[in-house]
Amino acid sequence: MFPPRTPEHVQRAHKSIIPIYEFLAKYERWAAAGDANSCDFALGNPQSMAMEGFVTALRDATTPQSASWYAYKTSEPSSREIVSASLKNLTGLPYPPENVFMTNGATGALLVIMNALIGPGDEVIFNSPPWFFYEGMILNSGGRPVAVNVDSTTFDLDLNGIERAITKNTRFIIVNSPNNPTGKIYSSETLVKLGHLLDEASKKLGHPIYLVSDEVYRAVVYDGTAFHSPTKFYKNSIMVYSYGKTLLTPGQRIGYIALSPQIDDVEELRTILYSSQILSGWAMASALMQHALPQLEKLSLDVNELQHRRDRFVKGLRECGYEVRTPEGAFYILPKSPIEDDLAFTELLARDGVFCLPGSVVKMNGFLRASITANDEMVERALPIFAAARRKVLRQK
Repeated sequence: MFPPRTPEHVQRAHKSIIPIYEFLAKYERWAAAGDANSCDFALGNPQSMAMEGFVTALRDATTPQSASWYAYKTSEPSSREIVSASLKNLTGLPYPPENVFMTNGATGALLVIMNALIGPGDEVIFNSPPWFFYEGMILNSGGRPVAVNVDSTTFDLDLNGIERAITKNTRFIIVNSPNNPTGKIYSSETLVKLGHLLDEASKKLGHPIYLVSDEVYRAVVYDGTAFHSPTKFYKNSIMVYSYGKTLLTPGQRIGYIALSPQIDDVEELRTILYSSQILSGWAMASALMQHALPQLEKLSLDVNELQHRRDRFVKGLRECGYEVRTPEGAFYILPKSPIEDDLAFTELLARDGVFCLPGSVVKMNGFLRASITANDEMVERALPIFAAARRKVLRQK
């Protein structure tokens, strides 16, 4: 299965993402066999044309204005200034531009952080159900992933579970809010308690446990729910962000790492993150995307439109007999599968042109994950198929 002498941690990282590999292979077959009436909720991909403003920004940025327009780029001063001002508005904290590192999306940002901070035997805590690749990325960087289940009723952080999971080897914790896949936004009360917990644990250990705040969906919140950046409540925080969600353009990547202005060892962290960016395969945002950033920073997908689609989808599924919570943010709804085997149920839906992610791929056995980045017409076409599929499996029980 592996080339001779493949390192054990690389093998474990590969094995951790086999479920998503297997799903993507199925998804490609579904898409190939589908037609114009297929309803694609499988991934957080756009199902409509990109915003005109996004296309204009890239078109304008394409024309070189100097000989160095497309020269090697790191984190351009102009990009850092834009992000620094944005973060002051978001958090109230004065982020120095030098604390900002422009990356090729959030995945690139996470890779840079992990390669910079994880050493042999280091542990990284993350909450489960997780984003697909946390575990594999931690393993691939030589660390040990430590999953802590969220509360199964509220999807809130299990603070007691996090406290129990901390050991002398804990290097950092990843917190994702609004959460993929649950849609949960963690309250300021919860985050205050988490910050206090991490502060006390750091004092006992004699070194900081970093909090890595993955907040790529922070602009996608519904019903007036307040988003609070976890970085506001704990000084040793590292923020990760991607514009790909806000712009709904995940294939054209730009994001950043931002070190809290209150963080310990800031000079050392700046140095090691810069080195890690270079050694991770020049993991900086491209020249084009950085030149376009002044216009991109002003753009956003229509969250009200997403909320309307969420409401219609949730209401329609409930009318079909599905159990489904209303997410507070992000792109996904999580209906409970009418049968325990969510893999089998997604196959059944796919035969009629409705594509969903099996919950088991994200450690949510017995659920489906459906992305509301689909269009309204897909939702309307899909609801009768969801209803028919549920009736069929219940008759067979």
